[in-house]
Amino acid sequence: MPTFSYKALKSDGKIAEGVLEAAGRPDALRQMETLGLRPVNLSEKSSAARKGSAAPGSLGNITFDFASKKVSAKELENFTRLLSSLLAAGVPLSRALVILHKEATAPAAKTKWKEIHDLVVDGMSLANAMAKSPETFPRVYVAMVEAGEAGGFLDVVLAQIADFQTREKELKSKVLTAMIYPLILLFLALVVLTVLLVFFIPKFQKVFASVHGSLPLITQLVIGLSTLVRSYGFFVVLGIVAIGFLVRAWFVSEKGKRMWEGLVLKSPLVGPLNAQFAMARFCRMLGTLLGAGVPLVQGLNVARKSIGNQILVDAVGQSIERVQQGGRLGQSLGDCKILFSGSVLEMISVAEESGKLDVELVRVAGVTEFDLDRNLKTAVAFAEPLMLFLIAGFIGIIFISMLLPIFSLQDYIK
Repeated sequence: MPTFSYKALKSDGKIAEGVLEAAGRPDALRQMETLGLRPVNLSEKSSAARKGSAAPGSLGNITFDFASKKVSAKELENFTRLLSSLLAAGVPLSRALVILHKEATAPAAKTKWKEIHDLVVDGMSLANAMAKSPETFPRVYVAMVEAGEAGGFLDVVLAQIADFQTREKELKSKVLTAMIYPLILLFLALVVLTVLLVFFIPKFQKVFASVHGSLPLITQLVIGLSTLVRSYGFFVVLGIVAIGFLVRAWFVSEKGKRMWEGLVLKSPLVGPLNAQFAMARFCRMLGTLLGAGVPLVQGLNVARKSIGNQILVDAVGQSIERVQQGGRLGQSLGDCKILFSGSVLEMISVAEESGKLDVELVRVAGVTEFDLDRNLKTAVAFAEPLMLFLIAGFIGIIFISMLLPIFSLQDYIK
C-alpha cells in the first residue's frame, strides 16, 4: 500500500508532520480529515524513497526540482487555453488539471501541471497554487485567475488571458520580423568597421606619420580608436560585456526598473506606443471583468496589474482610491493623462452614466488595438531607414577622416 508523508494544521493551529498508509491520495486526505488535520502538504513516498533514496520526478510527490528547465511561453498559453475549454465544457478543475498533465509533452510543463494539480487537490485555490510559481505565472495572471474564481467565471478569464498571450506573442513576432533585416545590416556594419579600424586605417597611419603637420581632429580620433581596438580590443570587449551585465542588474532592481520605465514613457516614438498598449490591456481587462459581474473596485485592482509599467500602475492606483471614496471612474482617471486621452475619458464617463461601461471599455480596447497595430507598423517601417542612415554615417565618418588629410597633403609637404 502506498505511503504518504504529510504536513498539516491541527485544530489548535500547530503544524503536525507524519506518515500514513492509504490506498490512494483521496483516501489519505479522508484519513487526515478524520484525524482533524487540515492538509498543507501531502506527498506520496515512492518505493525508492522508502528505501532511503528519493525518486526524482515521482508523480505522487508535489516537491520537484524546477531549476533544470523553465516552462515556455508557448506551453503556458496552450495550458491556459485548453484549461479554459475544459472548464467551459463542464469538466471539474481537478480532472482538467489531470488531463493537462497527461497531455503535456515538455518535462518542465508536465512537472509543473502536476504540482498545481496536487496543490488544488490538497484544498488550495487555483490562484494560490499558481502564486507559488511566480517564474511561470505572472502576477497579473494570478490576479485574473483569483478574480475568475471569486466570480465563478474562471473559464472566461482563462480564455481572456490566452487571448492576451496570443496578442503579445504576435506583437513581439511583428517587431522581431521587422528588425531582422536592420539587425543583419548592423552586424555587417560592425564587421566592416572592425576591418577598417584593424587593417585599413593603419596603412594610412604610416602615410600620415611621414608627413609633418597637424591632422584634423576627426582623423586623430579615428586613428586613436584604431590603436585602441588593435592594442586592447580583447579588454574593450570584456569591458563592454561587464558594463552590459552591470547595467542589466541595475535595471532589474526596483529603482532601476522604475527609471527605465520612465525613460521608455518619455521616449518620442516608443513611449506613446507603450502607453497605448497598456491602456488597451487595461480597458479590455476591466471591461471583461465588469461584464462577468466583478465589482468595479475589485476589477480595477486586477486590471491595473495588467498594465506592466509600474509608474502607470501607481498612477491608476491613485485613481482607484478616488473611486473607493465615491468618485466617478471617468473623472478619477482624468489625472492619468499619459494613459487616457480626453476623448477616451469622455466615452468612459458617458458609458458610466448609461450603465454600459463594460461594453464601452471592450470597444475602446478594440479601437485602440487597431490604432496600435497601425502605429507599430509605421514605427517599424521608420526604424529600418534610420538604422541604414546610422550605419552609413559611421562608415562615412571613417572614410571622411581618412580623406581629409589627403586633400590637404600638398600643404603638409610644403
